[in-house]
Amino acid sequence: MHKLTTSRRALLAGIAALPAATLLPRIAHAASGKVRIVMKDLLTSNPEDVAHIERIQAALAERGHDITLEIVDLPSEGYAEKLNLMLLSGDIPDLIYFQGGDEQISSQGVLRDLNPLIAETEYLADALWPHNEARMANYPYLMYVYPPRTKAPVMRADLLAATGMDAPTDLDGWDVMLRAIPGTALDGTPVTHGIITPNNTAEMDAVFDPAFGVTSTWMKNDAGEWISSRVSDAEREKLRWYASLYADGTLDPEFITSNWEVKEDKFYTGQVGVVMGTAGPVVGIYEAKMAQVNPGAELMLLTPPAGIQAIDVSKESRGFAIPVTTENTDAVMAFLDFIASPEGQFFDRLGFEGTHYTRDGDTLTATDRFGEWYPRFIITDPSVYTPPLSALSPLAQASLDQGVEYFRPDNSFVFPPELAASVDAAESFYRTAVFRFVSGETSVEDDWDAFVDGWMAEGGAEMTDYARTVLG
Repeated sequence: MHKLTTSRRALLAGIAALPAATLLPRIAHAASGKVRIVMKDLLTSNPEDVAHIERIQAALAERGHDITLEIVDLPSEGYAEKLNLMLLSGDIPDLIYFQGGDEQISSQGVLRDLNPLIAETEYLADALWPHNEARMANYPYLMYVYPPRTKAPVMRADLLAATGMDAPTDLDGWDVMLRAIPGTALDGTPVTHGIITPNNTAEMDAVFDPAFGVTSTWMKNDAGEWISSRVSDAEREKLRWYASLYADGTLDPEFITSNWEVKEDKFYTGQVGVVMGTAGPVVGIYEAKMAQVNPGAELMLLTPPAGIQAIDVSKESRGFAIPVTTENTDAVMAFLDFIASPEGQFFDRLGFEGTHYTRDGDTLTATDRFGEWYPRFIITDPSVYTPPLSALSPLAQASLDQGVEYFRPDNSFVFPPELAASVDAAESFYRTAVFRFVSGETSVEDDWDAFVDGWMAEGGAEMTDYARTVLG
């Protein structure tokens, strides 16, 4: 395997050949040039991808731009590794979609700071969601204009009715409702467990952290010192509650060996009452599948007891980047700005007339293939643009709105590469210890101090020392 410094040499060799003016680009009124785009699942073998790119190019021409758009094919399987190999070979597209691996590239100084470029745009600057702005302030090399990937709790409405309870609004209400679900009958069959969280407690944490005072990744202790929330008193209280749910069967005891597929199957078949789904399309999938498996069953969105977990704004985990070798930065930005415009959003979010929707005058109607289309590039903040048709059901849209309503930025940050081993070791130790606490193998009363000492020894001490230099 080549080292990334090879990529830096290849890229910097390209920089040396560029006119000085291209190093400090400014978006011109009319842009020109070729824009080569590499993106996971954007392929010339997909006729709709090709047609989509062609109509965007035509729309740009109507606006006075002379831009040629070209799809760079890269297999979806193993995309991140194949992208890295392509970049190392010196084949550097103009617009690159990263799904991991970008930090190694950006640390070589070969990705542009996107903030000054976005600031000059007509539409894109306003299209960013609050979490996008926060992430790009911390890490300006990736742009991913999509809603935050928050978790939303859902359950069958008839199950709640069968418990005889109202929807919970606080932690006490949640506790009573979850414990009431096991044994409550649905379609004549008792539900076995109240809730499940696949593989670890992360999905429950996303909904219940704030209710216990776990408000951010780093919190201050009684002495006013920054500590990880993993070893806070608030975390201890949360795990005590999880353990009580596990002990009486409210929390499915098989959660640790259940992946997302098992979780969903247990939900659809009435073995568990409450699950958390990724807000938006995933909640919509749960809704549709539940109705398919149980005709007439309707899902309802539940309100988290105290908001949702703070959102990581240290950086985008995926998104688009522009390498410094790009000769046509103005053309790249003209392309992105068009996608963020009302016309571009109409294209990118609704698909093709006659295939995904029909038009009768000013009235658009979704076809049965509307759900097959998905936005390729951008979903703008809804305060900027709302499409006339939405692929989301009211429930799925409400789950997205819930994430926006409760958005709070976290104070997490990116650790330097030299601490990567410490971060991994501390997280592995934490996850193992959490299951032992929740399952009753150990006790938060008797074994908490040993857990804190162990976490610190497994890399937590180095993480904490670094955090205190960052957070002050």
